[in-house]
Amino acid sequence: MELVKIGAPALVVVTVSTFTSLAFGWWIARRLGVSEKLGILLGVGGAICGASAVVAADSVVQGEKRDSAIALGVITLLGTLGIVIYPLIQRAFGMNEFLYGVWDGASLQEMAQVVAAGFGVSDEAARVATVVKLARIALLAPVVVWLSWSMRRHHVAAGRAKVSPLPWFLVLFVVFAIVNSLGGVPVAALETARKVDLWLLCIGMAGVGLVTGFRDLRVAGVRPIAAGAAQWVVLAGVSFGLAWLLCRP
Repeated sequence: MELVKIGAPALVVVTVSTFTSLAFGWWIARRLGVSEKLGILLGVGGAICGASAVVAADSVVQGEKRDSAIALGVITLLGTLGIVIYPLIQRAFGMNEFLYGVWDGASLQEMAQVVAAGFGVSDEAARVATVVKLARIALLAPVVVWLSWSMRRHHVAAGRAKVSPLPWFLVLFVVFAIVNSLGGVPVAALETARKVDLWLLCIGMAGVGLVTGFRDLRVAGVRPIAAGAAQWVVLAGVSFGLAWLLCRP
């Protein structure tokens, strides 16, 4: 039912804010003097889905190992701040659960961060945010494929895009959502699944931390952090404004 509930307005919020922040992220990285490949990774990771987007984009960009580490560090740092800040903003603006969930899913970087910030308000907000975030993740494949085509067109060395056009976790999410909507899952099984899901979320957050090296951020300096933060502000601002206009009851 959540898939139907978010509706076209939420999809407009996701699409417009994602591509706006992607274009801005690449632009601001160049303006701040961030290297081209690192700027691309920061832009894709910040706009779409964090670490997964960085890895997928790096398969095309083929930057230095430190570039992906820096991008992951910036995204983890900013997204972790978002887990704390977003529920406070929700209370300050009196956002309802649906509006907040749309904004959360459309603007925080990692899926784990989106879910954590959602649960910081309510279970319903987390559910809406998860669905919106999955819609945003679906944009990763076309962006990476376009990036590969664009780099080759401009005669820039590029690898092969290693990203599925339709992620399997997205397919499974839709399948299980339909099964659950039809009442095909016993209540006891749902409770067990929620507990397992919580532990998997904890493992996912730990995994993100294990691949993040804040030492690389110190070496890289303030410019990548400034670029990532500026992109996040634009993404959060655009998605907030669109959600406020299109998704309020």
